[in-house]
Amino acid sequence: MVDPYKGIQIGCREISRKHRPFIIAEMSGNHNRSLERAMKIVDAAAAAGVDAIKLQTYTADSMTLDLDSGDFFIDDPNNLWKGNSLHQLYQKASTPWEWHEPIRKRCEERGLILFSSPFDEDSVDFLQKLGIPCFKIASFENTDIPLIKKVAATGKPVILSTGMASAAELDESIRAAREAGCRDLILLKCTSTYPADPAHSNLLTIPHMRDLFRCQVGLSDHTPGIGTAVAGVALGVTVIEKHLTLSRADGGVDAAFSLEPDEMTALVQETDRAWQAMGQIHYGPTGAEKKSIHFRRSLYVSQDLRAGDVFTKENVRIVRPGHGLPPKYYDIFLGKKVIRDVKKGTPIGWELI
Repeated sequence: MVDPYKGIQIGCREISRKHRPFIIAEMSGNHNRSLERAMKIVDAAAAAGVDAIKLQTYTADSMTLDLDSGDFFIDDPNNLWKGNSLHQLYQKASTPWEWHEPIRKRCEERGLILFSSPFDEDSVDFLQKLGIPCFKIASFENTDIPLIKKVAATGKPVILSTGMASAAELDESIRAAREAGCRDLILLKCTSTYPADPAHSNLLTIPHMRDLFRCQVGLSDHTPGIGTAVAGVALGVTVIEKHLTLSRADGGVDAAFSLEPDEMTALVQETDRAWQAMGQIHYGPTGAEKKSIHFRRSLYVSQDLRAGDVFTKENVRIVRPGHGLPPKYYDIFLGKKVIRDVKKGTPIGWELI
């Protein structure tokens, strides 16, 4: 049986719940068709402390038909990309294939892992030649069984977004991947709306998904801000993917639901803190808390006493610090005689009665 807690190696990074979350900055179309801007996004991602940059590898012709009417035109007034044909949209958003190698080199210089989402067999072959360490299957392709088999047959780790997929569809795709040779699989809980409403994230699916499909689970997050991603860490995600742009004000096909560099820095820092905070099941003082035990309340003599005097509410107090007996013994001492002289401020112990 597959171990859902088994570590997975991608490049120089091991991914598991024993390690801080693997943070992916998705560039997508935020380069706005400028290689210079793409390089600046890489630099910003490195400065923010992410682990990887992800591209999308396709051409408009490989994605759709060059038609601008009917099914191929976006006229939904609530759609972020309304007024474009699908072909026009993918032309705007695509990353030219000749950019991949210079972007890969820039990532290598900045200590980042580069990989991509392929969308057809040719792009898989191209990315194989480029030498990427893993593949990502996008949500809209998670039912494309031929593509999944092609990617899985490379033997490299596969990260698969689960947006819109039913449990039955995921089961079919995961079986296809494993039967084709995939040994290292990570699912990403995803809500495929852009931007996504946090109320539609259903993060409680994450541990159920991990147990059901026996694999690591991460989060591909399109919600504003970083709160959803931080919450995901508490539910055991090992990978977090967020879109990155230099500035939302610059526009672009994905800018509206992308983080800016300072927000990506906060994502890296806060998810790391959340991961550290998870710890393990533990009761009692931690090592760091042991000195604080002395600031608990305990029993103290609050008036000077002579041998034979009786402990009363007037001369016994429950106060800080904690060098006397615990407060639970208060009633036992009331009415008992002290066996020697004691001064005010003496911690009460059994030796006094």
